[in-house]
Amino acid sequence: MFGVIVSGRLVQTEFQQVGETQFLFTIPDADSINHIVVFMTGQTPFPDGLGGAVYFSWPNSKDSSQTWQLLGHITNTKPSAIFKISKLKSGASGSDAAVSNMFNSGIGVQNVNAQIGISVEPLTQLAQQSPDSATAATNTLPMMEEFIQKMVENFVNYASSFCITQADMTPNPSETYVPLSSLSKWFENFKRRLQQNPYFWKS
Repeated sequence: MFGVIVSGRLVQTEFQQVGETQFLFTIPDADSINHIVVFMTGQTPFPDGLGGAVYFSWPNSKDSSQTWQLLGHITNTKPSAIFKISKLKSGASGSDAAVSNMFNSGIGVQNVNAQIGISVEPLTQLAQQSPDSATAATNTLPMMEEFIQKMVENFVNYASSFCITQADMTPNPSETYVPLSSLSKWFENFKRRLQQNPYFWKS
C-alpha cells in the first residue's frame, strides 16, 4: 500500500506493521539523506474518511531514544509527498511521547537507522495536525508549481489577446511578429517540463 523513495536508492515498499493502523519503514545509513518521498502504490486506497499521518524518527544523540516528528500526510487525493528531513536529523525538536509509544510498541529501538512511520487516521484529525516547521519549505512545492503555471497561463492569454490574422495585418517595418503556434508550443513544452521536474528552470 505504501512506498518510500530515497534519492539514489531503489524504491522501498517493505514495511513492518507495528499496530493495527501503524506501519514502519526503516531507512538504513540515513546520514546523507536530505529528502524522502512517501507515496501510495495505488494497489490499495485508504478507506473512506481516512488518510495517513507521516512521521520521521531519528536517533537522539543524547540517549538511546528515538525522536519522532510529524512530516505531513498522504491521502487518496494526495497520494504522494516530498519531505525535507535534513534539519530534522539534528533532533532539535522534542519527541512526542504518544507517537513514540505508537511506533515503538512491539519493536526494538534501532539507534543507527532513521525510520518513517505511517499512522492511518481520520481525515478530520489529519487536518488539525501541524507538521514540523523544518519540512515546510518542501511542502510548499505544489503551491509553487501552481503559481508558475498560473503565471505562464496569464502571459499566454495576454499575448493571445493581441492576435490578428495575416489578412488583417497592416505592414509596419518597426514591428516584429511571433506566430501564436510558436507560443502555444512553448507553453505545452513548459508545462511538460514542469511536471517532470519542478526545478528545471534553475538549471
